[in-house]
Amino acid sequence: MADIQDVPLSGRCDKDFDGLRRVFEGSIATGENLGGSVAVLIDGEPVVDLRGGWRDRKKSAEWEEDTIACVYSSGKAVLSALVMREVSEGRLDYDRPVAEIWPAFGERGKERVTLAQALSHQAGVPGFAEEKDPAIWLDWEATCAAIASEEPMWEPGTASGYHPQTFGYIAGEVLRRSSGKTYGDHLRDLGLNVHCGLSADQVARTAQMVKPPKAPDLGEITPPKKAAFLAPWSAPSGVAREAWAAAEIPASNTHANARGLAEVMQAYATGEISGKAFAGTSAREAAWEERIHGDDLVLPYRISWGAGVMRETLGAFGGAPTAIGHYGFGGSCVMADPARELSFAFVPATMSPVLVGDPRAKALLAELYRAVD
Repeated sequence: MADIQDVPLSGRCDKDFDGLRRVFEGSIATGENLGGSVAVLIDGEPVVDLRGGWRDRKKSAEWEEDTIACVYSSGKAVLSALVMREVSEGRLDYDRPVAEIWPAFGERGKERVTLAQALSHQAGVPGFAEEKDPAIWLDWEATCAAIASEEPMWEPGTASGYHPQTFGYIAGEVLRRSSGKTYGDHLRDLGLNVHCGLSADQVARTAQMVKPPKAPDLGEITPPKKAAFLAPWSAPSGVAREAWAAAEIPASNTHANARGLAEVMQAYATGEISGKAFAGTSAREAAWEERIHGDDLVLPYRISWGAGVMRETLGAFGGAPTAIGHYGFGGSCVMADPARELSFAFVPATMSPVLVGDPRAKALLAELYRAVD
């Protein structure tokens, strides 16, 4: 355990948010977190933009302004924001079938799956039921073809079942066909510290992740849970780290710092990113509209899903009924509250086994709402 005065900390924090700063700094001092970053924007203006601790296990390198880390499923909210822009500009429609823009996806009973259903994990393809080479996830075309040919594991539209990897290819392929650009291309266009498909120099400034002490608790194991998380081919295991980092796997290998993520989440909070119009009110409201609410077939939670974002139902985003967001494996969190025009992001280096509602993020969010309410 380090003394709090020995914790490297830099950035800005408005006085009203001193409580949030103390919680963030304290989590590093107590060893809950090796290092990380946290950011809050209100109506596009940063009121918190902090980074602290270390980006390597030996504590030889401090977490810097441009340090990035893998945020795992928090990237789903980023991808969904890009899809929301396509909806806002009329190139996509949440209520139209995915197969209208990606015909092959309609095979084997998926022809009526709407974009909103796919984004709310109702498509029935949380993973591959039959064995695949785990390296398939590094091949975009092969993965999309395999998803298209997969038979749903439940009747689409009747339940949600979290799609940890396949979500990124379904939403990412729809985005690519609609806009002509990949997810990684769109991120480069935004010019923020949010990336997918890393270059060598981006890898060099990526923080080392401290793995969680145990696996997440998924409850009773079922075929959807096995396909999503537990099958040897459910993730790109056994591949070189460099190849994994260079690939675009939108649902699980987005790398970012908190400031960049909070900037993206302003798309939900205000309709703007970096002061520029991004998505209209009707598309934003459609994005956070409840698409399904119930016991998820993969995650051991009862969840209210919008189109690519979780709605506040678990107390996971500070308790405000207007909050939406997403968690990533290990504890990263992104959140937007349109009623307050605020956005929040937390990027930790030390991973926890809590899939939704990491205690460190919840403690930060509690201080955030204490300051703004």
